[in-house]
Amino acid sequence: MAINQRKAEEKKQEEIIERRAPPGDVVYKAIYAEGKHELERNNLELGLSGLSAGLSMGFSMVGEALLRAHLPAAHWAPLLSKFGYSLGFLIVILGRQQLFTKNTLTVILPLLREKKMAMVANVLRLWGIVLAANLIGAFIFASLIEISNAFSPEVRNAFLVMGQSSMNAGFADILVRGIVSGWLIALMVWLLPFAESARIWVIILLAYVIGLADLPHVVAGSAEVFYLVTAGAVGFWVAMGAYVCPALVGNVIGGVALVAVGAHAEFVEADEKLK
Repeated sequence: MAINQRKAEEKKQEEIIERRAPPGDVVYKAIYAEGKHELERNNLELGLSGLSAGLSMGFSMVGEALLRAHLPAAHWAPLLSKFGYSLGFLIVILGRQQLFTKNTLTVILPLLREKKMAMVANVLRLWGIVLAANLIGAFIFASLIEISNAFSPEVRNAFLVMGQSSMNAGFADILVRGIVSGWLIALMVWLLPFAESARIWVIILLAYVIGLADLPHVVAGSAEVFYLVTAGAVGFWVAMGAYVCPALVGNVIGGVALVAVGAHAEFVEADEKLK
């Protein structure tokens, strides 16, 4: 009888351990390991995966535009249409493609631990390749949907409206709101390792908030402004200077300074155990 009670108690303790949230240092170690893995990937792998991510992120623009085109012009319409903005993030993150802001947290943790010039060079290599590939993919996607007439006039008009809305904000405004966007994306990365069956909802809800608040994302937003470029509404360098650059700076500050550095400080003890 005592043996059965002991077994029942052990089973109950196992269930408690399984149900409780993982300790912060466990999450830290999981993201640290992912960052180390990403830094070991070669240039070709990073470039091809980054190109795929840039193309895939174009579906955030398509998803939102499709909903915009089929919803009435009501003040509540964005509450529904912005769910389409999550589409590109779902494809990229679940497909494990290389998205620039998705890497800002994971690869910074190994850098903060080692603090060597070789590590700095490796991080810059990864960032440069992934960012360039993402933007090229976004530009190709925007070009293809502009010249192919694959979408109805209503949807194409929604593309233009979305691009113009992104371009209308000033440099400083895009930069500041880009910081918040970068913070949320990096937090998404932090939440995903142990989200399990809730992974899809974590991605959808955080991406939805980013879209609903019109927070700039350097890749998803670039697909929108690049559509304006391919349609002849704005020049390429105007789009780069007015939107891509401030969104990039803001996303980097939000993803690295506000999340990665804070996480590193919070879990410095766990970081020491990794050495």
